[in-house]
Amino acid sequence: MEKKSSIEAIGQSVIEEARMVLPGIQALFGFQLIAVFNQHFSSLPILEQYLHYGAIVLIAVSIAIIMTPAAYHRLAEQTTISVFFVSFASWLIAIAMGPLATAISLELYIVGVVLMGRSFLSICIAVGLFCIFASLWFALPLALRARRKLDPDWSPPSARPPRPQNRSSR
Repeated sequence: MEKKSSIEAIGQSVIEEARMVLPGIQALFGFQLIAVFNQHFSSLPILEQYLHYGAIVLIAVSIAIIMTPAAYHRLAEQTTISVFFVSFASWLIAIAMGPLATAISLELYIVGVVLMGRSFLSICIAVGLFCIFASLWFALPLALRARRKLDPDWSPPSARPPRPQNRSSR
């Protein structure tokens, strides 16, 4: 059984993670809203206007999900941080990254359309960015978690302490 203080420290860490991500998401949301009122927005093809709207919705969903741990903590566990809260908050933060990655990729596609037109390159770059997000935010952490389950003592090479060098006397 873990100590109460360590659970509270982990809980505070999870809350801090959400606090670090939220301002960036909110800034993106603001820029997305401003774009609609730009006179050039109406010159975008209708598909890209709808994709932009979809990206705004995805960012709003991401904001709602990322703020849920704080709301839950304030309403359900005001005086404590439980193991459930840590797990719940961690999963919500991870889930919020899905709509965020999708929205950023859609917006990159739209910028590509403005710069290059509806080209294959615009689509490829947006899909490539989405794959990078999916790889770094989901595939890599899950692969490393699976690796650690197989061998609890394993750590990535950069996290290992340096090996003492064996210097033989001559």
